[in-house]
Amino acid sequence: MKNIIHRLLAVVLILLVFTCSLARAEDLWELDQKRNQLIGYMLENALPAAHYTHKKMDETLSVAVFNLYLKQLDYQKRFLLSSDVEVLRTFAPDIGANLQHGTSVLPETAYNIMQERIAQVERLVDEIMATSFNVTIDEVYETDPEKMDYAKDLPELKDRWRKIMKEQVIYKRLELEEDQKTEKVKSSDAELWDKATAKEGQIFKDFFVRLHQEKLQDHYDRFFNAIARAYGPHTDYFPPELREQFDIEMRGNLEGVGAILRDENGFNKVVSLVPGGPAAKQGMLQAEDILLQIAENGANPVDISGMRPNDAAQLIRGPKGTKILLTVKKPDGTKKVIPITRDVVEIEETFVKSSLLDAPDGGKIGYIMIPSFYRDFEKTNNGEDARNATDDTRTAIREVTKSNPEGMILDLRNDGGGSLIDAVDITGMFIKSGPVVQVKDSSGQVHVLSDDNDNIEYSGPLVVLVNKFSASASEVVAAALQDYKRAIIVGDDFTYGKGTVQNIINLNNNLRPEALAEFGDLGVLKLTTQKFYRISGGSTQNRGFAPDVVLPSLFHHLQSGEKYLDYSLAWDQIGPADYVTFSGVPYNIDIVRTMSEKRVGQDPDFQAIAKEAKLAKERGMQTAVSLNVADVRERMEVERKEKTSLSGQLRSSQAGQYGSDLLSGAGGKDLDKDHSFSWQAELQKDPYVRESINILVDI
Repeated sequence: MKNIIHRLLAVVLILLVFTCSLARAEDLWELDQKRNQLIGYMLENALPAAHYTHKKMDETLSVAVFNLYLKQLDYQKRFLLSSDVEVLRTFAPDIGANLQHGTSVLPETAYNIMQERIAQVERLVDEIMATSFNVTIDEVYETDPEKMDYAKDLPELKDRWRKIMKEQVIYKRLELEEDQKTEKVKSSDAELWDKATAKEGQIFKDFFVRLHQEKLQDHYDRFFNAIARAYGPHTDYFPPELREQFDIEMRGNLEGVGAILRDENGFNKVVSLVPGGPAAKQGMLQAEDILLQIAENGANPVDISGMRPNDAAQLIRGPKGTKILLTVKKPDGTKKVIPITRDVVEIEETFVKSSLLDAPDGGKIGYIMIPSFYRDFEKTNNGEDARNATDDTRTAIREVTKSNPEGMILDLRNDGGGSLIDAVDITGMFIKSGPVVQVKDSSGQVHVLSDDNDNIEYSGPLVVLVNKFSASASEVVAAALQDYKRAIIVGDDFTYGKGTVQNIINLNNNLRPEALAEFGDLGVLKLTTQKFYRISGGSTQNRGFAPDVVLPSLFHHLQSGEKYLDYSLAWDQIGPADYVTFSGVPYNIDIVRTMSEKRVGQDPDFQAIAKEAKLAKERGMQTAVSLNVADVRERMEVERKEKTSLSGQLRSSQAGQYGSDLLSGAGGKDLDKDHSFSWQAELQKDPYVRESINILVDI
């Protein structure tokens, strides 16, 4: 990797000399255009050389770049006409060649077209808001952009916006109707409609003010990121203004509500929640939620459709103790307003936690939760003591095993990964020694990472809990323990499927001071350089892996995981490593699975989860929504009754990991009061933990 980067930097320096000589000529582009030319050169050379796939910037890749850029430009198909798209599409095949020759004009052409369309749509919206909506006629609006075409002309585009605004006003009107049930002074029906129209009208006005603030450079930055993302979903270009967000994510030091956002087809989607952060504690905001609006408590919401994640994150952040209202679209299509009080992340909540739980036979079961595989490499490299997941897990195991438990649960649900070193070391605590994961680099070389410590911290019965958000390092641990037949893996039908490693290239490195002074900060490039493989030979990439025992999940219907992301690396396999399966705890997995299935089929909590999962799937498929106010009111009432009924059957804040917004109108409980006791009590009520205990008793 170092050699590749050195060769890459040599190319960059040659290009820099060329570009700086051009900068002295009076007849060339303005400074920003020259700077973008240089960044384009860097990406065109860096990505094929250093990315794991070594994909060339050919016509096929150029078309992929265009498709990604178009999605970022107007995924919801609210501005561009079909004729505009055809004009832009003519640039697609030559994107790579244009980068090489420094003649990329797609972002500027798109910017000019969008500026014209935004101005036209703003006038159309003013015309629409000046009229009243007929909310009693039967008509529908398709909310899934994948199921609609770009409008062929302005009249068709105007009708699309009429439906968009009508839907928003109807929902706001029904929200106001619900709110006024607790108010002493009641508004008339006409007054409620006027209020709803005025509130939504202001939101749209603010939306266009923000759109007019977009700069040409914003389009170039999106274009550069589309180039990176064409190589894979975890390869990104971070311009200077996004580096702050990037650095925050790398440090894991988030403030505000503790939600990590990602741009996905023009939407701000929640990727994950920081363990212990306000959102994670409150329990209603979940990974896969799409943010639609953000509002300070009592203020008008800000529509963030199409807003860059960094800009949305800036709106979310604020002083500790202040409340923010997030309007989100759930994966099943329902909308929800979520109140969250801002706070700093309580560091203790991000660390390993452990407890002793009661088994049905009167014994004890150890429980250890690893929220992430954390390690402060900066402190470690400086010779400082730094807390890490390995040391904390070892301490937790030793503390729990003092009580001689019948078995142990290792909870990796929602663990998005982290340090591979800690994944290897923690796996080693449950096996004598041997390989844990195979890592293949971009040159095709395979390295086996092994546990060389013969000490076993715990050799008894073990269950590992996973779900669809268990990714990367957590998949390494669970897959290795499954391959060794050391543990029974329990959870969703498959894990996330992120089996790649990323490295960072700072585009400013090795630039001459005068060049850096002229062009300024060029940003950073994050790109995939390695791939994980199980010791049995199969990759965890794309597919994830299937648990031994699959339990009902609210997220069963979700298209969530690596395989659903654009241009994700494919699954493949290599030869197996040399390892010997564990023989300390014999069990028959078929018998264990049969016993679990029988219990789960009779468990009211799992029956409730399965019922809600089915309803959520049905709702998610109904993307065409009625614009008749009576239909909308009826649908909202049905959803409210379903949720009330479900929350009566299932009362567990831990089940909130699987969508507490669908289970409880109040969200997660306050774990600050008598924290230890409350947390342990909720674990006992978590149906997934409860079934894991039953499985351990079975074996």
